[in-house]
Amino acid sequence: MSEADGQGAVVDRPVYTVEPWFVREPELRIDRLAQSESVFALSNGHVGLRGNLDEGEPHGLPGSYLNSFYEQRPLPHAETAYGLPESGQTVINVTNGKLIRLLVDDEPFDVRYGRLHHHERVLDLRAGTLTREVEWTSPADSRVRITSVRMVSLTQRAIAAISYDVEPVDESIRVVAQSELVANEALPDLGKDPRVAATLESPLVSEEHVANGTKVLLLHRTRNSGLRMAAGMSHEIEGPESMAVDTESSADVGRLTVATRLEPGQRLRIIKYLSYGWSSQRSRPALHDQVVGALAGARQTGWDGLLKEQRDYLDEFWQGADIEVDGDAEIQQAVRFGLFHILQAGARAERRMIPAKGLTGPGYDGHTFWDTETFVLPVLTYTQPGAAADALAWRHMTLPLACERATQLGLTGAAFPWRTIRGQECSGYWPAGTAAFHINADISDAVIRYVDATEDERFEREVGLEILVETARLWRKLGHHDVEGVFRIDGVTGPDEYTAVVDNNVYTNLMARRNLQGAAAIAMKHPDLADRFGVTTEEAASWRDAAAAMLIPFDERMGVHPQNEGFTNHARWDFAATKPDHYPLLLNFPYFDLYRKQVIKQADLVLALHLCGEAFTPEQKARNFEYYEALTVRDSSLSAQTQAVIAAEVGQLELAHDYLGETALLDLHDINGNTRDGLHIASMAGGWSGLVAGFGGMRAAEGRLRFAPRLPGGISRMAFRLRYRGNRLKVTVTGESATYELMDGPGLKVRHHDEEFTLAPDGKPVELPIEQVPSPPPSAQPIGREPAPRRIDPHGRDQRIRDHR
Repeated sequence: MSEADGQGAVVDRPVYTVEPWFVREPELRIDRLAQSESVFALSNGHVGLRGNLDEGEPHGLPGSYLNSFYEQRPLPHAETAYGLPESGQTVINVTNGKLIRLLVDDEPFDVRYGRLHHHERVLDLRAGTLTREVEWTSPADSRVRITSVRMVSLTQRAIAAISYDVEPVDESIRVVAQSELVANEALPDLGKDPRVAATLESPLVSEEHVANGTKVLLLHRTRNSGLRMAAGMSHEIEGPESMAVDTESSADVGRLTVATRLEPGQRLRIIKYLSYGWSSQRSRPALHDQVVGALAGARQTGWDGLLKEQRDYLDEFWQGADIEVDGDAEIQQAVRFGLFHILQAGARAERRMIPAKGLTGPGYDGHTFWDTETFVLPVLTYTQPGAAADALAWRHMTLPLACERATQLGLTGAAFPWRTIRGQECSGYWPAGTAAFHINADISDAVIRYVDATEDERFEREVGLEILVETARLWRKLGHHDVEGVFRIDGVTGPDEYTAVVDNNVYTNLMARRNLQGAAAIAMKHPDLADRFGVTTEEAASWRDAAAAMLIPFDERMGVHPQNEGFTNHARWDFAATKPDHYPLLLNFPYFDLYRKQVIKQADLVLALHLCGEAFTPEQKARNFEYYEALTVRDSSLSAQTQAVIAAEVGQLELAHDYLGETALLDLHDINGNTRDGLHIASMAGGWSGLVAGFGGMRAAEGRLRFAPRLPGGISRMAFRLRYRGNRLKVTVTGESATYELMDGPGLKVRHHDEEFTLAPDGKPVELPIEQVPSPPPSAQPIGREPAPRRIDPHGRDQRIRDHR
């Protein structure tokens, strides 16, 4: 919804106010309803509820999800070929328990009718609740005030709860409230964009429905995947003595109805407890009892108890994760918003995946990708390490399927899927899917990072070792030593999906080298387990030999590392002739044209500069960054955060700030226009990465934390907290100095730029100066693909460019 100002220009009002700890929607924006449903989604990693209005209509996209609960569907191919997956998996909208419909003197409460005097929704990032306040006059002139508070429990995994209050404003009213469970809701057509979900009609088949007192239970199974789920609701009702209460159930609908008359000063309150469970193996009675038991536990805790548990959980999280930003209020809000949703995506996933959209929407069919291990798990590893361990344990559980896939492809070891829900490959486009073997190294890198950050030896033995061993076996089979003894990995796709099936992608080779070295090291550390998995001395030696001989291409003529062999010889994409509305390119140009040009969808070689920084000199980093900036169009939301980190490292602080804004504000500002399909969880991680790894210069390996902090002009102070090896640290950065404080833990050594010091349990904070260095000239981006500047001078010019003149 847009407004015109006095000059005739169109001004789009901000959807949300900018506040440090809240996301507030001060008025209902029907035109942005689907975006807000994603932004206001609540989850705990097991249950996810989109932020739909309580009454269900109007809606952009209804959505209630259970992690890894999916329906199977055929995956058609224009031409059949060996090794292509035959079926796909799609997350489905499960039984909706959010619904509470209201009639006021026989008029349904619907914001599209009558008069809406006030409508505000607030997501509280410390309380973990979504609050809605409404004042509405019905078409029959009955005025009512409605307040609802919604939560998905971070402490009781199966539970969500809603408090729903109705009050008359100035005169007596008759109200009827209907609390419902509804399965097989009709969903809108989401179009043909490959990034959205396939729509499945009526995927749930009823097995049982029960209504008893104020409790209702519905059980369903999926038609094809054979999964079973149950949803239950139970209620506490407060109101006038004269109330009529009734419950009923049918195959796809359960309903509790409360009817009463409210005089001024009276209130009807309904506390609705929801419980969800699913299983691929448990019987219908067992699942029934599980959900009923969870409801009993929630009612015993009570509404106030659930709120207290939620606040206590989040208080503990923020003690080890919060980031404070002075000077950029939008970034301050956005980074906390991102951390909150990252926590929600993985807090109680408990050996299930973290999807690309979390549980906020059906985008990408609910699949998980390499995004999780490369972008999301670093945040969780240093803020909520238990959630990172659970996500990697899920990968370990799917390892037999990955080994089966490798065998099908004629390889040894494990070939983890490019996209999946339950561990099977679901990508029907093999150049960007099957050929992207770097996912093996991404998972192994996350294992190595987690073990380094936690010293969790049990995890290392029970989960990490087997993952590292089986992924190393794949690289040893996939690659080969050429006649000169160099180890090559040919015919693969790196992170950049606009350059597919190439030889010796630098990112892939560097990450594979780390994978091989890590596998050899862990086998030596745990010879008993290595022997159990059949690792011989000769095999471990072959991993070390392959790592030592790994080919890392370098173009002496251009003075840069080519993204892959021959990349710098390709023709450059004609950016000047590309219309702004032809981005993203993948929706407007054939892949064969993209594959043979120098045009980059997302950071690839630049991602290697971040994750494998030790392989490059400072001069190479600066030169590589400048070269690839001119080619990267950022058609992937994953790119900006990596560009922010490396821009900061090479001294382009204002450009880093611009990229930080793009990644952190992607969903709050709906920059890509597709937040309706769910939040971009990996992009949200970019807020943390841009600040901590970018402006904080944080790197960690082999038991050492390193920082190289520097701030852009638009941020005057930054403080962040993280966890490392049993320590909780706080790092505060200003323009002149950085202060390191050990909040609790046994202590550790830390490096600040080139100076090493020790943080001891009984020591004081250490403050060290930040060396001021000249900023290099800003790098150029493809025409029309520059990030929006975070700093504007009074004359409206880009402050980033002016600062460097």
